[in-house]
Amino acid sequence: MNETNETSDKTTVVTAPEIVCGGCASSIKKSLGSVTGVADVEVDVATKKVTVKHNEGVARETIVDALDRAGYSAAS
Repeated sequence: MNETNETSDKTTVVTAPEIVCGGCASSIKKSLGSVTGVADVEVDVATKKVTVKHNEGVARETIVDALDRAGYSAAS
């Protein structure tokens, strides 16, 4: 994940219905892991949930946009 001087004190959880396998999880981790300020990404294939630990500077919209660029939409 990206190096950051800020602490990763926030957690955002989004649901991505298109997650069906470990390959999906890898793609999502790679995409979200490249976002500045993201410290950790966990993907639960069974529940289709993506948990992102990040600093205050990362908005939910930024996470959703990165997920979209990886080819997965976030359910509202």
